[in-house]
Amino acid sequence: MASLPDIAVIADAHLHDIYSDYECAGTSINGEQLTLRSWKDTRRSSRVFNESKDALETALNDIRHRGIRHVVLLGDYTDDGQIESTRRFAKLIHQYQQQYDMAFYAIPGNHDFYGPAGKHQSTRFVTTPGNSVLVTSDPEVASTEHASVLTQNMYCEGALASLLPMAAFGLFKQPEYVYWESPFGQSDAPESRMFNAQSEDGSVSHSLMDSSYLVEPSDGLWLLMIDANVFEPRNGRSDATRKSTFFDSSDAGWNSVLRVKPFLIDWIKNVCTRAEQSGKHLLAFSHYPMINTIDNETSAETLLFGQNEITRRTPNAKVAETLLATGLNLHFSGHMHVNNEAQIYTEKQTLTNISVPSLVAFPAAYKLIHPALQTTRVTTIPIDAMPLNTKLIAAYRAENQAADNTDESALDAVSYGDFLYKKTYTRLKHRYLEREWPPDIACQIENTTAADLAIFMLINKGNIKAQHFGPMRPMLTPALESKLDAMATPYQLSRKDFDRCSMMTLLADWYCLRQAGSLAGAYVAAEKRRLYACITTTLSGPEPEVIKTHTEFFGVFLSVFNRALQRLSASDVADVSRDITTISRVD
Repeated sequence: MASLPDIAVIADAHLHDIYSDYECAGTSINGEQLTLRSWKDTRRSSRVFNESKDALETALNDIRHRGIRHVVLLGDYTDDGQIESTRRFAKLIHQYQQQYDMAFYAIPGNHDFYGPAGKHQSTRFVTTPGNSVLVTSDPEVASTEHASVLTQNMYCEGALASLLPMAAFGLFKQPEYVYWESPFGQSDAPESRMFNAQSEDGSVSHSLMDSSYLVEPSDGLWLLMIDANVFEPRNGRSDATRKSTFFDSSDAGWNSVLRVKPFLIDWIKNVCTRAEQSGKHLLAFSHYPMINTIDNETSAETLLFGQNEITRRTPNAKVAETLLATGLNLHFSGHMHVNNEAQIYTEKQTLTNISVPSLVAFPAAYKLIHPALQTTRVTTIPIDAMPLNTKLIAAYRAENQAADNTDESALDAVSYGDFLYKKTYTRLKHRYLEREWPPDIACQIENTTAADLAIFMLINKGNIKAQHFGPMRPMLTPALESKLDAMATPYQLSRKDFDRCSMMTLLADWYCLRQAGSLAGAYVAAEKRRLYACITTTLSGPEPEVIKTHTEFFGVFLSVFNRALQRLSASDVADVSRDITTISRVD
């Protein structure tokens, strides 16, 4: 077999072009009319908005300068599936396709369309610092505010309408392809790619389009693009034009594929068999992960935080077992904005899921696949050196000034990566503590340090007990000082190091480590890593069936934190641009 081409993989670009046309005046900066999302919205979100086009162009330019022609777009390529966002994204990709002879292969994510008919969307755009205008496609929502803007450009379309602007990017057959098929055959006509989705009780059935396809862009290379979006009808809901008729696909993923789209499993197995028989190098892609993306920690996270965003979106064990049985070897996913690898295997078969990080969340990066007959190398390429748009930072600062808000270290960032890393701190403050953490612990986080946590856990390991976490300095005794010193010395730390690290910093770094894996090493300094290793190794506790005390809560949390730290190897920290995974075939 001739050598196979390298492939770039971009996940979760979430394009929002700040020059978009939503039929509103927006805000004026240096004579330019810009359609900006506010810093208030950005700091709470899992992603940034206004920086998304710069991030996408940075990645695409890096890819073309490396001489790579083939690019997989792994879903959530639009902001929220708005007609204007889809139009802008398709136009940009067409430019790279035509000017640089690049080839793109897209699969939609949960942000790119909704069901068969679509749904209304509403967003606020900045007008002046601290003020915004409501822009919506929904007449009922528009009627709630006198100055609102009603525009069809904000509408998120259904499957077929949203896919047609993306038709040239693999979703429909192109003349240059060596081979193309869908799960239903070699016709790319929409009517031939329909399936019936039934409600759980079988009372309702809707005909929906599946956009999966298999493409051979180069001799010997098969790209299996799987549409794992599932819009399951609700019991008794028959109107396919209403959003409420379907369960949202965001939390469904592969868990629901097994139930609602079982034909995909049969097709994947068939493709794997044919690839093996004909000597094709098969790579599989879908927006959603097939295997737990955070190293099987979701049981502990559920214990800590209940059903949060991560745990709701985690595939169950049956998904991985089912996909392993198809013969699939290697799968790339997005959706979770996580940089990680996970495996499930038997003596004869291994399934590896590579989680591709987003371009608009920490850590901002894309993946390069270097396919070969027996081994496939995957390299992670950060785009964190991208310069920040000074106009945007100035707009955020003006908004903060209008709101009399000064606690925003992210706006002092020196690069895009630094900005995203520091934004995690603001999201912790404005969302995670409120949404995920127990209220009686969350209310103490901004007033405490790592020293308070260490003292609290040491107290509860001894004869004296502290029921509630909080500022612990009044309880510090000479005996506890000795224990703290004994903890610190093997890690080349002092008590002052514990005092200098706020609990806000400790928690924000855990979120970053959980999301970024090895890529977090460039941002979490060696001294802090030693501190975290000291605390998590010494003070972590077992996982009880039910958490009843603050001591048990932090014992479990520190165990989870410790496992995140262990993913930072010395080589990964030394050079994140060489974050390489090698996948070997199992014969």
